Amino acid sequence: MAPPTGYKIAVIENLGATMDQFECIDFSDNDIRKLDGFPQLKRMKTIIINNNRICRIGENLEVSLPNLESLILTNNHIQELGDLDPLSTLKNLRTLSLLKNPVASKKHYRLYVIHKLPGLKLLDFRKIRMKEKEEAAKLFKGKKGKKFEKEIVKRSKTFIPGGNIPNTSNVAKASGPSAAEVAAIRDAIKNATTLAEVERLKQILKSGQVPKKDGAPVEDEGDEMEVDGPMNGD
Repeated sequence: MAPPTGYKIAVIENLGATMDQFECIDFSDNDIRKLDGFPQLKRMKTIIINNNRICRIGENLEVSLPNLESLILTNNHIQELGDLDPLSTLKNLRTLSLLKNPVASKKHYRLYVIHKLPGLKLLDFRKIRMKEKEEAAKLFKGKKGKKFEKEIVKRSKTFIPGGNIPNTSNVAKASGPSAAEVAAIRDAIKNATTLAEVERLKQILKSGQVPKKDGAPVEDEGDEMEVDGPMNGD
């Protein structure tokens, strides 16, 4: 099946025709506004939907995507922390990217996602560290933590197909790699040992994440975020 990229698809549909033969699908560079419409796809492990207009996430995704491990939603329009709650039912999800979404600039964003998705290992291409897990557990612990969660969590208004998209003027536009990054990309693909690895690198690179020469995603080696300090630009 040809990758459904760049066709300005507005909704996810007709995937039943794939007969659940694929482990990865790329919907990048389309016009999709809501993450839903999946039939039951037990083999699906990776979904890439970069550069769309997604502002809502459907409920009960665990029914249609029970084995999903990676979800790349870079450069979309997800606004509020509460809009991410439907992802908490995806128990096998290990990698999530929400880079260049307005929600990623919310205070406590990273700790909230770690709290809601305890099985996650990589968030926005940064490893989730034990210290962050401990901070998230402390922040949302007990009655005080639940009260605090209610205070910071909002959900966007009900999704209306074809309706207005929230203002995302503060979200950075997608940009291509620099000359140095192109060289790193070529090295990563050249050093790949299997065709499957080459394909995996190509898919991940579409998210704008440039790998090191060993093919691993670039990680942020800076200081870990503090609970009480500004987070992700706040």
